[in-house]
Amino acid sequence: MTTPLSLRLDHQIEALPRAYPGPGGAVAVLRDGEVLVRHAWGFANAERRISFTPRSLFRMCSITKQFTCATVLDAFPDPSDLDDDVAARLPLLESAAPGALHLAHNQSGLRDYWAVAMLHGSPAEAPFGDAEAARVIAGTRTLQFAPGTRYSYCNQNFRILSDIVQDRTGRGFAHHLRERIFDPAGMETAFLAADTRALPDGTEGYEGDPLKGFRPAENRILWTGDAGLGACLDDMIAWERFINHGRDDPDHIYNRLSTPVAFEGGAPAPYGFGLGRGTAFGRPMTGHGGALRGWRSHRLYVPDERVSVVVMFNHLSDAHGAAMDLLAATLNVERPGRVVVPQPPWLGAYREAETGLSARIDAAAGGRVRLRFGHSAELLDLQADGSAGTDGTRLRARPDGLWMDRPHENHRVRLTPLGAPETRDVDGRYRCAELGAEVEVADVGGVLYGGFSGFLGQGRMETLDAVGPDVWALPCPRALDHTPPGDWTLAFRRDRSHRIVGLTVGCWLARGLVYDRVG
Repeated sequence: MTTPLSLRLDHQIEALPRAYPGPGGAVAVLRDGEVLVRHAWGFANAERRISFTPRSLFRMCSITKQFTCATVLDAFPDPSDLDDDVAARLPLLESAAPGALHLAHNQSGLRDYWAVAMLHGSPAEAPFGDAEAARVIAGTRTLQFAPGTRYSYCNQNFRILSDIVQDRTGRGFAHHLRERIFDPAGMETAFLAADTRALPDGTEGYEGDPLKGFRPAENRILWTGDAGLGACLDDMIAWERFINHGRDDPDHIYNRLSTPVAFEGGAPAPYGFGLGRGTAFGRPMTGHGGALRGWRSHRLYVPDERVSVVVMFNHLSDAHGAAMDLLAATLNVERPGRVVVPQPPWLGAYREAETGLSARIDAAAGGRVRLRFGHSAELLDLQADGSAGTDGTRLRARPDGLWMDRPHENHRVRLTPLGAPETRDVDGRYRCAELGAEVEVADVGGVLYGGFSGFLGQGRMETLDAVGPDVWALPCPRALDHTPPGDWTLAFRRDRSHRIVGLTVGCWLARGLVYDRVG
């Protein structure tokens, strides 16, 4: 029998391939454990003409993190028992090491190793395996912030956790996933797909767009507990049913993953145990997205409605947006529109004192402004009161200046405006003692370029963008991970003679690295 709900979902399913174009995809919607939608379209491998089906294997990427934390909680009910193991993997750290719970909640203070890899000169398509990961992690000497005080996304938090489980038990992490999580949940074909070069059934990930065309994406990373999950749509349906089955059991693993988390000082944290906590259309929600070059996915669960949504694209369309479209149709709500208001007077370039990063704000279409501060540009909706923001970031002008509030990161700060760039005498070679890596700034025909080099190779030279006096941005348009870490802020420092003697390099995922001039 056709119902209003089924009609709304049918309409969304029909619209998805055009709204989020690419080679193929698969989606599922469940309510009270009942499958309302189980649908796939297009090609898992367009060259070999392999159709995308609910049984096609898929790289779930960072959705892996909740499964890693579930395995840790099952094997070690008190994760703090692993704190010494975490410290042992950071032998050069000059301060107290974060604990296992700090890692599970992305509150460790560690710099993300995919970002740091770019500082070591890694080309975007370079191989990155166990040896490279161990060297980057073990070389850590300083943290971005005191553990527990801030949130910052950090992939190796979960790689470290999965490695510890493996080493402490003497059995492979893939075995633990199968025995502790996949088998109890009925995820028959899920597995640890650590090698990103290929999936056994031929499913391919693609990059590109409808205008330029799509091509197979090249990945040569070895993922583990941070992003190694391989699963099909039916596996993820089994996971959502497993969640629904244990919804009233406080000891059920998903309820333990969803337990409230706080920062030091008691402020609630919107991320814990590999799950984001938030709201959707006024309802509490948990979930996580996943992305690797060629792959985008998102899953969410609204406990009050007993609704789950899973979206899997083997291309780079907005899986989160598609998931929200499906959720809106299921709940019979409208996605809110934007109110168009005039552009504010506070557009411009700023620097944020705590991190040392630049914050560049310019106008965007549709009643928005663009903020370049985090690991990707954010489009913030302008509000009638003169502020701009989304659920994650808000900019607000006050009598004492422009304030930026990022509550999900426990971070609120006043931005310092930057004046016009004054000089260009920053070319030279600079070395970071902590990383054993270098950055070169070259003046070529009156244009400044910058590039990183280190034990992973020699990165390409990119055109620098002047931000303010002695502050430049070095773009990072491609990286090992799907999402580049964002533009690097290069903040140069001078001695009393006004000569450039060094700089501090940072992005949101890897801040505050000091370089001294060596040439």
